Amino acid sequence: MAVARQLAESGARVVVSSRKQEALEGALAAWPAELRDRAVAVAAHVGDPEAVEGLVARAMEQRGRIDILVNNAATNPYMGPTIEIDLPRYDKTWEVNLRGQLVCAQNVWRASMKEQGGAIVNVASIGGLTVEPLIGVYNATKAALMHLTRTLAAELAPGVRVNAVAPGLVKTHMARALWEPNAESMARTIPMRRLGEPEDIASAVAFLVSDAASWITGETLVVDGGMVLGPRL
Repeated sequence: MAVARQLAESGARVVVSSRKQEALEGALAAWPAELRDRAVAVAAHVGDPEAVEGLVARAMEQRGRIDILVNNAATNPYMGPTIEIDLPRYDKTWEVNLRGQLVCAQNVWRASMKEQGGAIVNVASIGGLTVEPLIGVYNATKAALMHLTRTLAAELAPGVRVNAVAPGLVKTHMARALWEPNAESMARTIPMRRLGEPEDIASAVAFLVSDAASWITGETLVVDGGMVLGPRL
């Protein structure tokens, strides 16, 4: 929602989506009234291609065109050794984290961007650049998403730019199990000496979809406070 809010603050009209309508409406209720007027909430599960098709159709009904797609949905139903993951959770991770991103891109391309152009940003992770215990399959999907980003950038140019951001550890609900028990000690190991906030990622996305990034495509922008550099010296 931080991305959608920054775009709304810039004057964009946004369609926000997640699995639960109640959660979306609750999040929008915290926005100032003038920003709420620029937002429409549509529940959809990106793992369901029919739901994605309905989401894009609704966006077209509401807005008439789609200039920006931010693929931010992800899941991580398994934490443990990669060699021991069961296939249902393996399949679910890939279904949401990679196939869902492609299906969203396909639908906005066909509905609007093929003719009108636009910008797509995929939210990957620095996990796709490293090897970590316990979340190997999740990280593999993010590595694949970076490659998909480059592929789509080559295929959809020049009308559509496709980039990615690779966040480090950000204080989101999904990542709570990783940061909440020892946030302060983890922050001390990061060169910038703090964990990420959703607004850090939102600002990077806002840049990549803006005219200031009009000659950037196929890139993955790492936004991690220096985490990939290794522990702070």
